[in-house]
Amino acid sequence: MLSGGEFRMGSNRHYPEERPERTESVAEFAIDVFPVRNSDFAEFVEATQYMTAAERTGHSHVFQMTQGPVPLNNPDQWWKAVRGACWYNPRPGTELPGDFSEHPVVHVALEDAKAYAAWAGGRLPTEAEWEFAARGGPHNAQFAWGDEFAPNGQRMAQVWQGAFPWYYAPGGIPGTVAVGQFPANGYGLYDMIGNVWEWTQSTFAAPALDKPAGCCSCSPQQDSNTLFTLKGGSHLCAAEYCLRYRPAARIGIAGASSTSHLGFRCAYNTSPK
Repeated sequence: MLSGGEFRMGSNRHYPEERPERTESVAEFAIDVFPVRNSDFAEFVEATQYMTAAERTGHSHVFQMTQGPVPLNNPDQWWKAVRGACWYNPRPGTELPGDFSEHPVVHVALEDAKAYAAWAGGRLPTEAEWEFAARGGPHNAQFAWGDEFAPNGQRMAQVWQGAFPWYYAPGGIPGTVAVGQFPANGYGLYDMIGNVWEWTQSTFAAPALDKPAGCCSCSPQQDSNTLFTLKGGSHLCAAEYCLRYRPAARIGIAGASSTSHLGFRCAYNTSPK
């Protein structure tokens, strides 16, 4: 349970949509230690027979690396609508190694996240609650862990390594990792930064932007008058293009959006059971 209180929200140092830095406050609330995992979502589906939006439409958006350097002004170069992509089949046609049960669930639209949260006795966090939780304490550092991206050379979150969107330094396919692989923040919360973007219940308002957050969204679904706020960045955020793996960072997408790097965690008005 987080006691809430005042904190500094937003940033004047980075993207226009984060401004202005300001004082906000939140009431006491609780939030999941981890983003919702595939194993968690499987329990929900088994109990309710729920079918996600991606399953009903028959497709979702999957990130695909380009063959080489490309201009970074057209997300359609690396986002593809893939038939059959959904939470239990995140990359159709690709043999994914290992057990994905502890990875954060992806390919969930806003309605799917809300349905799970209601089943779990919770709700989605507001943007302010999410940012308060991500900061891990009463400080206003650039990252959730401080002002240095990799203190003592230690990676602190699952974000892009290499040159976006064509070179991934570790090799293989860039993707999620099992939750809890990186240190917890000051509130004992894991994966608040990187791995997957996370839904909030808050609508998105921002100045007119020069270009979309293309590593983080898929332009074919930006057709709604109401956008909702995502927080935390993902494994696709790269410093040279999308330095959004910070508590203040935010983007807005349509609630119907479903992608291979978008998940969520639940908040609660009282301590979760």
